[in-house]
Order: sequence, then structure tokens, then C-alpha cells
Amino acid sequence: MATSKFAIVNQHCPYCIFSSILSYLIYMYIFVVDQTAIWQKLKLHASEDIAGCHLRDLMKDSERCSQLTASTDNLVMDFSRQSVQPKTMDMLFELANEADLTGKMQKMSQGVHINSTEDRSVLHFALRAPKGVSVIADCVDVAKDVHAVQRQVANFSAAVRTGAWKGCTGKPITSVVSIGIGGSYLGPEFVFEALRNDAGGAAQSVGRTLRFLANVDPVDVNRALAGLDPETTLVCIVSKTFTTAETMMNARTVQSWLVRKLESQRPRAEIVRQHMVAVSTAVDKATAFGIDPANIFAFWDWVGGRYSVCSAVGVLPLALHYGFDIIAEFLAGCAAMDKHFFETPLRSNVPVLLGLLGVWNASILGRPTRAILPYSQGLVRFAAHAQQLEMESNGKHVTVDGTPTPFSTGEVIFGEPGTNGQHSFYQLIHQSTEVIPCEFIGFVQSQTPINHVSFNSTKVTEVVPNHDELMSNFFAQPDALAYGKTVEELETEGVRPELRSHKQFAGNRPSTSLLFSKLTPFTCGQLLALYEHRVAVQGFLWDINSFDQWGVELGKVLAVRVRGTLVAANQQVVDAAVSAVSGEGATLNRVDVSKLDLGGYNTSTQSLLTHYLQNKF
Repeated sequence: MATSKFAIVNQHCPYCIFSSILSYLIYMYIFVVDQTAIWQKLKLHASEDIAGCHLRDLMKDSERCSQLTASTDNLVMDFSRQSVQPKTMDMLFELANEADLTGKMQKMSQGVHINSTEDRSVLHFALRAPKGVSVIADCVDVAKDVHAVQRQVANFSAAVRTGAWKGCTGKPITSVVSIGIGGSYLGPEFVFEALRNDAGGAAQSVGRTLRFLANVDPVDVNRALAGLDPETTLVCIVSKTFTTAETMMNARTVQSWLVRKLESQRPRAEIVRQHMVAVSTAVDKATAFGIDPANIFAFWDWVGGRYSVCSAVGVLPLALHYGFDIIAEFLAGCAAMDKHFFETPLRSNVPVLLGLLGVWNASILGRPTRAILPYSQGLVRFAAHAQQLEMESNGKHVTVDGTPTPFSTGEVIFGEPGTNGQHSFYQLIHQSTEVIPCEFIGFVQSQTPINHVSFNSTKVTEVVPNHDELMSNFFAQPDALAYGKTVEELETEGVRPELRSHKQFAGNRPSTSLLFSKLTPFTCGQLLALYEHRVAVQGFLWDINSFDQWGVELGKVLAVRVRGTLVAANQQVVDAAVSAVSGEGATLNRVDVSKLDLGGYNTSTQSLLTHYLQNKF
């Protein structure tokens, strides 16, 4: 039973009081999805009707195939190659009704605190709410705050891009380094890469550089700063609390780099003020770091990091690079998918369909791994973003009321752009003993079309443009996975008997194809929001909280103790160096582990730590 008590922001507001009490009662209700009659019906259907039914046979039914499609602006979804029949979908929609999917979607849109463990609303869709649209949570129109920050970003990015804002030496800013980790990095980098070769994005970013610094590994610092001129570099520090260990260490490192390079020309305070800005709710900490309060961009606790691309977390560095108008198109694409999600009937709702199929594959059919395969190099970082989005959201072992889930939730997500992936891990997808559902993402038009025809004398030797070659594989791979290749077909082709088992493809590997018109800022936004909402759908069906992330905390806590041990070891070296300088001792070349307190570690960790400390200097 849930114990979270929902906040009453305005104790004199009847709506707040009623909403808070209702929200609490909602989460008192225990819903166990696997104990419903429809869940058991689906399990029986899977074992009796689907287990012995091959996709090569299902695909012969043209009426079935025509029923298993959906579309919205710029997007066609074909899920006919999933291991489903029309009656399967009927049962999945019955499951959605049993799980009150529509009701949960409405509660999300109404600002109810559906993130029960943190007592928060879930409002990332408000980050792209169109002008004039209100999003109410706790009796506050949060869209007004969002639009105010967007205006701040638009004005600041315009000032930087036009040269009105300059570095401390008077040179215009041409390079941006965005420091953040997790959702503060993966989502923004996905969008950055997606728009690099968009015609508008490329034109607006000429002469500009955007890099992301996430890993605390000094190699990443070196990579992010290599070749940059500190006089023309602006740094965005992205940390909600301004305490994230990796982000703040990187921020201090880059701040030292700026000061070291520029302190001979300008005072430290001016260097930091003109070259560092922050996206944070901790104004006091950011100000203490030296950042001008006017250059601190807000975001809110109702948006989790992995859902924050559309906040200043992503919008600020992206607008600095591409200009705010380009990013406004991206936000409009997100908003269009939000509208589709909240207003379209379930049977035609693309995020809902993806979510239902995800639950079907992972929990009913026992296929907990999914490959995301974009046939667009522009989506080179999309799988990494989707990996965090889905695995951090739905990698849970208890329901919203704390009851252990007796079935598989969450999926292992991986992927790589085609056709690169075909020469990497498709072997396993096609012929291993594991069945891995796939999602193919393609585009009708290329961002950078190359239309060429080569001639050899009078004979045409190449008539397929690059994009057509790419898309040939987009269309072929799903069929290859579905149909496979039989021993009889191999025999007909004259394959030697001893090779037939090696060249046999079992087929019956499910996939969904998503075909967009073209990768633009707008469709990039649609894709982002599509996957955000499908994650919520699966969480709603499983009755888990897709919006907290307690699983990332334990390692951080344990690392604090290790960090203390390393500090003590480093202090030994510093003390020895001081003694050597004063003539009272010798320089320490090896840490004396016997003087460190390693008693709290297990023997394996003690051994590894000892090896590390004795060999690091």
C-alpha cells in the first residue's frame, strides 16, 4: 500500500485539497496486472495460438497486415511483423482498459502527482506546451514559467550568436561546452547529432562548435576541450542541485582551464561571469560558483533528467548552436506528438501501440531485449538516449504500492544505425537462440541526398542513390527476420547439405517499422516525444513508477566511502611532498596502505584498492 502523502500547495484552495486527497486515494488502490483475467487470457493465447504460428504464415493474410498499421503526421507505423493477430490486439486493448490506461494518461495531463515515491507531478510535456496553452499543477500554470525560461534562452542565445554577448577579452563566443551527465547529456546530444545535417541546422551552425562533457574521466575533459580557444568558449553547467559529483568536478576542472588561460588578461570573477552559465534550481550554489544570477536558467522538479531535453537542459546549448528558431521547430514536433498521445483513441495511438507491443513481447512472450535500429546516421545517438529513457524509467522490481512484480518489467535496449549494425550484431538477431524484437526507424527523404548515375561507356552501372541503397536494407531486414530461410529453400538453391543448417534462418523474429517523412527539427521532436510516451504507457500497464530512479543511488552512496579512502591516500603523498620540501623527509613514491582504514571493505575490494593505490604514483 502506498504511503506517499500528496502535497497541498494551497491549503485554502478547494481544488488543491480535493486533488491531493483524490491522488492519495488513487495510489492506495492496489492493482495487480498479472492477476487479472485478461492477463491470464493473454498468456494462454500466447501459448496456444501464437507459439505455433510463424510470421511467414501470418504475413500471407493481407487483411491482417492492413489492420496492423497506424499513422500520424509525417509518420507511418507498420507492426504487421509482430507476433500478433488482430484478436491479440483486442486483448491488449482490453488489458489497457483493465489497467485504466486512459485514466492514468489523464492524471498525468492534469498534473496529478503520479510520481508517488517523490510526491511529484510528471509534466515534461509542459516543456513544449504551445503559447496560450495552460498546464495546471497544484493550482499553478507551469506553462507560464516554461515560456518565461524559453524567452530567457531565446534572448541570451541571440545575444551570444549575434556577438552582443562577448567573452571577457572582447571576442565573440563561437564554441559551447555543455557539462552534464545522464539526461543532461544523452538527450541533448541525440538532438544535436540529429540536426547537424538538417539544411536549416547546418546553415545556422556554420562556424560554431558544440561539445558535451559528461564522464568524469579526464580523457573526456581532454576530448571536450581539445582545440578550443578559451577566449571564445562558453560553458553551460547543467545540474539541478549543483551538487552532482561528476558534473561539479568537471565544472571545476573547466573553470580552472578558463582561469588559467585567461587570468593574465582579466580578473577571475569576470572570466567566470562571461564564460560560464548554469541550468539549475540551486541559484545560491551557482552564484557562489561565480555565475551571474541573470545567467542561471531554471527548470523544475516535475521533470526528470531523462525527460528534460525540452527544458533549458537541452534547449539552451542547442539554441546557442542552432539558434532558437530551429529549436522552436523541434519543440513544436514534440508538442504535436503530445497532442496525438493525449487526444487520439487508443487503437490509433502510436505511443500506445508501441507500449502495448512492448509489454506483449517483454512480459507475455518473455522477450526482454529490444533493438532500436535507425536507418539514418543522424540518429547515431538515439539508441543511447532511448536506452537511458527506457531502462532508467522501467527497470523496476516493485509496483507503485511497493509490491514486488512477479513478471518481467523493463527491457534491455541497444542499437546502432543501419547499415552499420548489420555488420555488427545482426548475426545474433537473425540466428541466435534468443528472439530480440526490433524497431526499424527510417525516413522517406535524406537530409543530404546524393543523386548520381555512373556510366561505363553506354551502360548504366549505378542507378541507385545512396539513400535508396540505405532504405533497401530498411525494407529488406524486417522481412528477412520475419520469414527466415528454410532448409528446403536452401536445397532448392543448391546449397551443400553440410552447410544447410549453418545457412538456415529460423525467422519468426518480430519487428515494427516506423517510417517518417524526413529527419527535420519537427520530426526529431516527434520521435523524442513518441518514445517518452511509449515508456509511460508500459509503466502504466505494469503499474510501476516510470518517473523515479532509486536504482542509481546505491552506487553513489558507496562511492562516497571509497572517495574518502582515496582522499586519505592522496593526503599521504601531499604530506610527504611537503616534508621533502622542508628537508624533513623523502618524497613518497608508494602509498602506505597499512595506514589507511580498509576495514569496512570486503576482501575483494580491499585487494583491488590496494593494487590501485600502490601503483598509481
